[in-house]
Amino acid sequence: MRPDKTEYRDRLRLFRSENVGPVTWRQLMSVYGSATAAIRAVPDLARRGGKRAIRICPVQAVEDEKKALTALGAKLLFLGDPAYPPLLAALDDAPPVLTVLGTPDLLRRPVVAIVGARNASANGCRFAERLARELGEAGLVVVSGLARGIDSAAHAGSLETGTVAVMAGGVDVVYPAENAGLYESIRGAGALVSELPPGVKPFASHFPRRNRIVSGLALGIVVVEAAARSGSLLSARLALEQGREVMAVPGSPLDARARGPNSLIRSGAALVESAHDVLEVLEPYLSRPVSEPDLPRFQGPASGIPPENELEDARERVCNAFDETPIPVDELIRRCQMSPLAVSVVLLELELAGRLTRHPGNRVSRPGPQGPDA
Repeated sequence: MRPDKTEYRDRLRLFRSENVGPVTWRQLMSVYGSATAAIRAVPDLARRGGKRAIRICPVQAVEDEKKALTALGAKLLFLGDPAYPPLLAALDDAPPVLTVLGTPDLLRRPVVAIVGARNASANGCRFAERLARELGEAGLVVVSGLARGIDSAAHAGSLETGTVAVMAGGVDVVYPAENAGLYESIRGAGALVSELPPGVKPFASHFPRRNRIVSGLALGIVVVEAAARSGSLLSARLALEQGREVMAVPGSPLDARARGPNSLIRSGAALVESAHDVLEVLEPYLSRPVSEPDLPRFQGPASGIPPENELEDARERVCNAFDETPIPVDELIRRCQMSPLAVSVVLLELELAGRLTRHPGNRVSRPGPQGPDA
């Protein structure tokens, strides 16, 4: 049964509330069955985790956000709805809500990501633009992050066939400012996507979150020029963790921008010299129908909350079983010798209280000096 307006409103409220990230949102929905029920439970969960008060997103803030989106002509896609991108929905940290400005239907077509250096060479940009154009002509939608350099070239090459820009801020915030013209072109012919509310400016912590959406939307990712330590290589690592194909364009060992792609190729990434190479890698996904991942359904809690005595025992065991080194949740459950539901509830308590950090690969740790990544 399709959720009513109040439930949709509360799903957005829940995601915009303090210390509620994508994984926490999904677990709250699984445990309590609805956003309305989860919002009622969050203050007590945070209190049991050690936080006196937690900010729940007010109803008016959600109504204001929806008015701003209507004025922009943007739409909301909720995790669990048929229109939500199926590959992205399969991820544990899929955004509970996506804001889309432009053409949402592009997100349902086969997608390939092209990313790379901001300070790209002229040859690198020309190659990325040609690659994007040829892949678009072959029926693929190209996704990237609207950064200067390779990202911009990839978007420019695929404007006529379908391009998606994932934003590190709100869908109405152009960044970098020099891409204002490209932004308007994508708005008219492609799609702009964000998990953040309109008006939010990009911050450093937003870019890794943006990168996981870029790779999560795609069947595979192509890296064109990237330094040895760069956001593009982070995107490639995220793609591997997400089960996506990783491809890279080789370059001269004399160019520091080639170190990232060359390293990926040494580690097993497919070498790309043309669109044909990309299509060859993705051919198994494109030549036959692939069953779409099941979208999550939130239709009521799967089971009751464990009794308080069990939770009290779980709190002690969980707090003794992990530290600032990330540990897989499955391993934590094995160490604690407790039911998965009891451990999940305790982790929810700790995260809502700001005493737990989530990491890619379903890992958790105590917060480091910087505190939890919201």
